[in-house]
Amino acid sequence: MHSPHDPFVRVRGAREHNLQGVDVDIPRDVLAVFTGVSGSGKSSLAFGTIYAEAQRRYFESVAPYSRRLIHQVGAPKVGEITGLPPAVSLQQRRSAPTSRSSVGTVTTLSNSLRMLFSRAGSYPEGAERLDSDAFSPNTAAGACPECHGLGRVHRTTEDLLVPDPSLSIREGAIAAWPGAWQGKNLRDVLDTLGYDVDRPWRELALRDRDWILFTDEQPVVTVHPVRDAGRIQRPYQGTYMSARRYVMKTFSDSKSQTLRAKAERFLESAPCPACGGSRLRPEAMAVTFAGRTIAELAALPLSELADALAAEASSPGATGASETARVLTEDLLARIATVTELGLGYLSPDRATPTLSAGELQRLRLATQLRSGLFGVVYVLDEPSAGLHPADTEALLTVLDRLKAAGNSVFVVEHHLDVMRHADWLVDVGPQAGEHGGRVLHSGPVAELAGARDSATARFLFGQDPTGVRELRTPQGWLKVGPVTRHNLREVTAELPLGAFTAVTGVSGSGKSTLVGEITEDLAGVGRLVRVDQKPIGRTPRSNLATYTGLFDVVRKVFAATDTAKERGYGVGRFSFNVAGGRCETCQGEGFVSVELLFLPSTYAPCPSCAGARYNPETLEVTYHGRNIAEVLDLTVEAAADFFADTPSVVRSLRTLLDVGLGYLRLGQPATELSGGEAQRIKLAGELQRVRRGHTLYLLDEPTTGLHPADVEVLTHRLHELVDAGNSVVVVEHDMAVVAGADWVVDLGPGGGDEGGLIVAAGTPSDVARAEGSRTAPYLARARGEDEGQG
Repeated sequence: MHSPHDPFVRVRGAREHNLQGVDVDIPRDVLAVFTGVSGSGKSSLAFGTIYAEAQRRYFESVAPYSRRLIHQVGAPKVGEITGLPPAVSLQQRRSAPTSRSSVGTVTTLSNSLRMLFSRAGSYPEGAERLDSDAFSPNTAAGACPECHGLGRVHRTTEDLLVPDPSLSIREGAIAAWPGAWQGKNLRDVLDTLGYDVDRPWRELALRDRDWILFTDEQPVVTVHPVRDAGRIQRPYQGTYMSARRYVMKTFSDSKSQTLRAKAERFLESAPCPACGGSRLRPEAMAVTFAGRTIAELAALPLSELADALAAEASSPGATGASETARVLTEDLLARIATVTELGLGYLSPDRATPTLSAGELQRLRLATQLRSGLFGVVYVLDEPSAGLHPADTEALLTVLDRLKAAGNSVFVVEHHLDVMRHADWLVDVGPQAGEHGGRVLHSGPVAELAGARDSATARFLFGQDPTGVRELRTPQGWLKVGPVTRHNLREVTAELPLGAFTAVTGVSGSGKSTLVGEITEDLAGVGRLVRVDQKPIGRTPRSNLATYTGLFDVVRKVFAATDTAKERGYGVGRFSFNVAGGRCETCQGEGFVSVELLFLPSTYAPCPSCAGARYNPETLEVTYHGRNIAEVLDLTVEAAADFFADTPSVVRSLRTLLDVGLGYLRLGQPATELSGGEAQRIKLAGELQRVRRGHTLYLLDEPTTGLHPADVEVLTHRLHELVDAGNSVVVVEHDMAVVAGADWVVDLGPGGGDEGGLIVAAGTPSDVARAEGSRTAPYLARARGEDEGQG
């Protein structure tokens, strides 16, 4: 029996996902880093086991109602865990933040700012004090009535609705109208109303054009359709709807994503004329603090907002003289300081959350936790260094140390070598991915990992070989980008070599993605452009690795060709979980059902009918080489490559997934469970599979995010192969090992936000490693072994 004050979290018999009965002891009150190649099982240990068990215990302590749900939600597969404090998880989850969610709401800075205006703002003569709610665009009390607090209105114009005015209405001049019968009906109604539907649109009177496009009237007339030979068509009552009304109605009411997307093409979004985009009522906009409205302060980058508040607080006789203002300002400055410390001072409070990267969002949550003052808890973090420049990673380590100093245990899943070196304790999981992983190779102080056999991490952490310097390629030409003026870039022009590997570097917010975003197929020398981003490959669990790569179509054909399927008359559709027939109807082929919790977000439990298999029992009776379709979807890419060895079309797809280091993913893994980096590598695999002709320019935004150095090696090797085949590759990258192996580097900065936006250096890696004033240079020099000789 362990004492209640056991200084270790002790895990016994963990079998979650691919963990092979893992026993491990991790000390409390330390910074412990979990590492290993992608898919080795480190997240299954940190999140799937330790954090999941802490959450289960919390459930068990709350209410009897939730207890009966626990067995549905599923407890982690583990023998026992002792010495486990309460846990807080900060994952890189891509929650679906709404357009109303912003940096200010995530960090609760908005609350403090609204309180400041309510209590200490300068009000117009005779105006009564407003409650803090009146300064929020997300409440009825504060939202501008015209745009409902969104700051923008959607409207349409004649140019958008009628792109080609030389056509007549009968020829389809009104592009926004629906097709088929519905469009013909509107045309016949107009004809009946006496409008000329055969004259070119531009020859119609302006008054008539306005009525046809914008009227709110909906006249009903008796239509006598033009007779088609051999068809009897009776008169009917037809209702007219203007083009604008049709587009607005479709955009706001249609359940069909395709129809909504079509309607959106005929709309332009403009700042709301009533509030000028501030999202607030006039009463709230009349109140100022430090001479500015709340909308003006919320639009400032946090570092500037802090300067403005500090200046106001220290100015004699200013608004800040009151005690209330002083207390509220100090609280705001302290909150802003933690966000700025994490290298996010370039974000403004009104910046919408959907525009942030997963790494930025996680660091904002981290800043909020720092202010919460909890102690005695385990923080489980998912790659907090993702998307961070090495200079910003140092600031992150300071913050993790502060969480630890406050009396917490910090467990971090991480691939970054500097974060590993900084740890007090290292848990290395491996040796490889999927079923070849799931064992703890080392759990102890960092230095002792050097003696661990089979560890891919040890080779990089203690390897004395800096990146091998490759011979630089000779450019086949140059691509000129710019001048670009957008976000923080001002008249910036860059030249990128064609037929080479280019890395774009710089601290977070320096303008890298903005610059690369300006590369289009229209630029001279581009040819075919392939942008491989980190956006999800699907927004629902119905989309998965097999469906996205087209692999599932081939697999379904293989099952439909089996003897059993032929005897029963099962076609290819029978093996789809998206259509009725072969799927389980209880969960409609989802594999799980939603469990509503009264006091927490709803959660998902395996379907009681099919236990997560997604298909009905009859479909599962059909087997191929001894496995049914659900069992095949459960195979990892690596296992499936062996299983389908005799089906060339399947093997080709799987081979490219193995080439980009995704052998550990399951074929049926839902798109919602994939990280941004995994989604990006799946897209890259799809590209590698195609037969390419001519020159292609590949753009990748941080392709190494979430990758262990061993996987980075595999991926960069593939990208260099693309260049050797005569293509060009441009990557936005923070991993100095990748940058050191590039042919050309463009470094932006020097800082983030308003302090960035300039090209600080451009040239070969050795030129940039020696550049004055570049925050990337010292880290690049180290990766090239030019100063400390450490890899």
